[in-house]
Amino acid sequence: MTINWEELEKEIDGAIQTGTNNTNKKLSSRISSVTRLTDEEITEMLPESTDVKKLSKLMAIVKAAEDDNTKAKKLAHNVEELGSIVIKLINKLT
Repeated sequence: MTINWEELEKEIDGAIQTGTNNTNKKLSSRISSVTRLTDEEITEMLPESTDVKKLSKLMAIVKAAEDDNTKAKKLAHNVEELGSIVIKLINKLT
């Protein structure tokens, strides 16, 4: 039996894409359940699951039971990672 490597690669890529899409939908749904954003708004604003994870990290910092100075320090420490998410959120709100 000869293996068609190109076809196999296409099938694998399709499966990866399907899994990614399903994961992104679940993540969007979870985030929308704790925000005022809809699943669609989150998916549009944050199409990559890594961005949704960053949003979750940002939300954890902002909602922590700490004073604002501590939160600001944590945000400053993570600005490179979370800055793009802050920009997307502000753009969505304005």
